[in-house]
Amino acid sequence: MTFRFEAAPNAQGIELAVRVAGAIPTLETERLVLRAPQLSDFDTYAQIVASPRARYLTVMSREDAWYDFAQMVAIWSLRGHGLWSVESKADGQLLGFVVLGFEPEDPEPELGFIFTEEGEGQGYAFEAANVARDFAFDQLGWNTIASFIVKGNARSQRLAERLGATVEREIAEAGGTTLVYRHLPVKAGGSA
Repeated sequence: MTFRFEAAPNAQGIELAVRVAGAIPTLETERLVLRAPQLSDFDTYAQIVASPRARYLTVMSREDAWYDFAQMVAIWSLRGHGLWSVESKADGQLLGFVVLGFEPEDPEPELGFIFTEEGEGQGYAFEAANVARDFAFDQLGWNTIASFIVKGNARSQRLAERLGATVEREIAEAGGTTLVYRHLPVKAGGSA
């Protein structure tokens, strides 16, 4: 089902959206572009978060996914960080999303990552999360970042560890346990 909020804006709205998106920094790696999210990216976002493979404590409805997506995009104008869409330089395929976020329930800024099934297992999430983490430390001046990962989400846990993060604590919640992974700035020479 497609909701009315997913409809494309009129020409004036599109023009303004393009100008606003132009203010969001674009990050690049050897294989990826992290760019401002577009309305057309929402369907992929919703498919990821509405699937049990997203590994959240609960599976989101499409409407809840819209509110989550919109909030993470809007945070750019409120805090100077937010959601990036991650696409392949080779073919422009949307592979997933990386966020430097601060959701209401988060006690501190978060580095989050969700990828399509096609985007998993090829090092894309590591590449994208690595450049986003470095942006947070180098451009935003953050001293620390956390990743909040549902216990048992082995793929995300391995990614956080590969990024150099360590488990700091566990948070017991109604739907399960969340692990708080601590990211520290990477020093010259590649160590945290």
